[in-house]
Amino acid sequence: MSKKRKKSSRARTRKPAARAASGIRRTIVSLFVASVAAIQVSSCGTSAPPVPPSASAPSSLPAALAGKLLATSFKDCPQFFPGGEPPMVPAAPKLRELCYDSFAILHSGQTRTPVFVAQRLNRQLLQQGQGLKRTDRFFADARLPSSERAELADYKGSGYSRGHIAPAGDMPNTTAMAQSFSLANMVPQDQKHNSGPWAKIEADTRAYVMRAKGDVYVITGPVFDATPQRIGAGGVAVPSHLFKLVYDAETGRSWAHWQQNSASAKVEKPISYQELTQRTGFELLPNFPQQ
Repeated sequence: MSKKRKKSSRARTRKPAARAASGIRRTIVSLFVASVAAIQVSSCGTSAPPVPPSASAPSSLPAALAGKLLATSFKDCPQFFPGGEPPMVPAAPKLRELCYDSFAILHSGQTRTPVFVAQRLNRQLLQQGQGLKRTDRFFADARLPSSERAELADYKGSGYSRGHIAPAGDMPNTTAMAQSFSLANMVPQDQKHNSGPWAKIEADTRAYVMRAKGDVYVITGPVFDATPQRIGAGGVAVPSHLFKLVYDAETGRSWAHWQQNSASAKVEKPISYQELTQRTGFELLPNFPQQ
């Protein structure tokens, strides 16, 4: 009996030490992973396998970066996502979450552009913004490190327009309008495409929101080739395509616009959410069935 009691006592003595050592090891591993990944998004609860992009379409991130899907958090602005559940995207370095008054951005320091921009729209919000004057005061977002952000000089003389991802025309007030001109909300966009078919898609989306009975969630983003063209000293990546996903929370309907970033692009029939997932490798609406 005494031997058993001694053994039990030693086991109890070792347990706290073992737990402490294990905790230290976990902390070191976590810090190492964080420093290597250099991301500012939460990966808690990520268990879904990666969704491979289709062979006929470019991935929204270089193939070398595509891997296990990462669950973003956006804990400071969950209102821009259905049910407060933000997208899952392939893990990559230099991802940062930015919250604004009327939209949220997952920004890539590698491309110096958004990965996606999320909005929650409804008739009331659009009516509030009717008649607002565009500020057209573009600015580099100081919340991003200079090594990861686009600068005004990058676009100067590039031949590309500073294309809004969350449109200025969607903004409900002057503050949101001003914020929409952050270069973190921009991509280098073909000028004719920006003012032509893409502008029509944005207007058509607003027209749908005005008819909708409740909230409509819109997630928009760029898509890049494996070796995208770059502009400016900072090397801002030029997307090959743009997408805009529309999700009506009242009806459960969803559809996506898929546009080549070129002067010859035309407004075409939308694609399904499932097809968009295959083309981008993103799960933009996790756990929400689409009709």
